[in-house]
Amino acid sequence: VQLRESGPGLAKPSQTLSLTCAVSGGSITTNYVYYAWVRQPPGKGLEWMGTLTYSGYTNYSPSLKSRASISRDNAKNTVYLQMNNLKPEDTAIYYCAADPFQCTVPTMDELFWGQGTQVTVSS
Repeated sequence: VQLRESGPGLAKPSQTLSLTCAVSGGSITTNYVYYAWVRQPPGKGLEWMGTLTYSGYTNYSPSLKSRASISRDNAKNTVYLQMNNLKPEDTAIYYCAADPFQCTVPTMDELFWGQGTQVTVSS
């Protein structure tokens, strides 16, 4: 499975962020892999944000549950992340990752990663 993230690069506080993860090499609905969004703020560790299962169930980090939403487009084989009410502390590299171990809260070193996309939140 190959993953390619894309997004706006720069966003303003209070805006809504929309990121795309294009998946190739397998269907997001039939290959029994979960998909997670993970971010890494500058100088900090990886933070799991949420997971989408192949059946469409979602599980979110409690700290982000009120602002984050993961969805998918089966026809486009694409997974999305939306996060509203952006703050400067949301500045990070955002990664889409595949989890063949199918954990609703994944282990980071068991994930297969995209290249990441930088998001900077600044006015």
